Amino acid sequence: MSAHFGSRLRKGAVNTTVAALAVAALAASQAPDVTAGGAGGRAAADAPSSDTGSAAGTDDSATGNSPYYTDLPPLNSPAPAPSQSTGTGPVATGDTEAGIPATVLDAYKKAAASLAGSKPGCNLPWQLLAAIGKVESGHARGGNVDADGKTRSAILGPVLNGNGFANISDTDDGAFDGDTTHDRAVGPMQFIPSTWEWAGRDGNGDGAKDPNNIYDAALAAGHYLCRFSWDMSTDAGLRSAILSYNNSTDYYNTVVSWLEYYRKGTHEVPDGTGTLPDNRSDENSGGPATTPPSTPPRTTPPSTTPPTTPPKTPPATPPATTPPGTTPPATTPTDTVHHLEDAGTAKLAAMAGDTFGDRISTRTETKAGTAVAKVRVRFTIVGDTDATFTGGESVATVITDSRGIATAPALRAGEKTGAFTVRATVVGRTVAAVNYSATVTARAADTLTRTGSASLTCVAGGEFADQVELKASYKGAVADGVAATATLVKSSADPTANDKGPFFKDATGNPVRTLTGLRTDANGLLTLPKLYADDTAGTFLLRVTTEGGATLTVELTVTEAPSPTPTPSDPPSEAPAESASPSPSGSTTTGS
Repeated sequence: MSAHFGSRLRKGAVNTTVAALAVAALAASQAPDVTAGGAGGRAAADAPSSDTGSAAGTDDSATGNSPYYTDLPPLNSPAPAPSQSTGTGPVATGDTEAGIPATVLDAYKKAAASLAGSKPGCNLPWQLLAAIGKVESGHARGGNVDADGKTRSAILGPVLNGNGFANISDTDDGAFDGDTTHDRAVGPMQFIPSTWEWAGRDGNGDGAKDPNNIYDAALAAGHYLCRFSWDMSTDAGLRSAILSYNNSTDYYNTVVSWLEYYRKGTHEVPDGTGTLPDNRSDENSGGPATTPPSTPPRTTPPSTTPPTTPPKTPPATPPATTPPGTTPPATTPTDTVHHLEDAGTAKLAAMAGDTFGDRISTRTETKAGTAVAKVRVRFTIVGDTDATFTGGESVATVITDSRGIATAPALRAGEKTGAFTVRATVVGRTVAAVNYSATVTARAADTLTRTGSASLTCVAGGEFADQVELKASYKGAVADGVAATATLVKSSADPTANDKGPFFKDATGNPVRTLTGLRTDANGLLTLPKLYADDTAGTFLLRVTTEGGATLTVELTVTEAPSPTPTPSDPPSEAPAESASPSPSGSTTTGS
């Protein structure tokens, strides 16, 4: 953060005590898996890689571990709404600190509501976004935003050039931070450009992803915190998420203190009137150092007698000083990387909806081929695909281990089939990328079986009493979402659709003998529509095929309709009387 607000009076030991009390209170109110004196009490530099919070212990931070504001909430609990002032005294400090600018508060709540729908298992409270927003920028400098949520002036962190901070070379050509040499944290939630590149979101629906917009930044922060499906309702999940945002135990303690404070009550205040923070984590004392006054020189009363004290020895000539120069930043592991190598990644292929069985591994090496540890490698999914890494993101940043190897999170195939690319690059250094080809195939089944065994029979002109139900599997496992086709075929040797015999009905009631677009359900089951019979009797075949080659042929029998039988009430028909043949003259001849 670059904003410097007001005076720099440090709270010192008071801050530390309040933070410890807040963390202890939060631990007591949730699951008993973390305490203030546990793992969280280690200095960030001593924390194990799991402190970064990622599943692999290697995730990047959202802010580049930039400085943050260390102000802590007051000890008194906030009131849900501002105290009613009688005009004779000031508003209570707790009420003032509990106020959050209206637009900023709205952004926090809308972002949390969005995450509740898209990632409900994360259980992200809006108060956590508020706590981070308070620590990162004082709620966008006290709510100094316009009606659309955009900051009225830039909020930039210090230059990350290695001088007291991380050394992160420019990744955005200065588009967000105005610096074409190094990166700087940007906006009210203080994203570094390389993280915003993949974590950025459009929170206000204007079609843009702007780190300077509180709606965009708050939604991006929520997705960033929830990207590994951490559960914020547990201490372990909450701690992992906060440390992944800025890997510092002091940062974690400060954020948790504000989280606990806001959970007890808060209210909105007009934009631009929020309380501004005073103290920043990169300030040793919070203000200019003061030198204790020296002992004043003694004075002698006026006298004509010169002093008897011998004169002091003139001070020695101070040693010559070297003209001040600029000390170049120390060489980082990233500076020594010459190229990337595939670290033995197997063929990447998966069925739609499945997790790829193999993970991508990349090794960073010097020109001589020596492995380089502690280098950030970014994996980016490229191409027309809906495949993602674990957590639903298309980009992941991983730090190389002691062997110089960075292993990407597991890939999960979407529903789009076809090939795509995962590209590995070094963050902060320009070296040739390594591309990995991956392929997603359609959901498939290799076996189809009927769930019932009853014979399927019907009389001509009638309808079959039972519907055909099938179950699909693939390598013994349930095959869900598999495309299938059902056809009433002419014969076992002729798979073309029959032009007589049983049929299905379309939406308008017309006969159809081929159904496409069928798909098995979550249990691998497929129930076909009701079957009908025309007036043709005989044995017929229904063939069902699926993606992947599974085939099942079912026999259908249509019997002749029975002939009508006379009912008892019908009288028997009388035979006609035999009559004599008429004579040619038309008269009857009789014997004489």
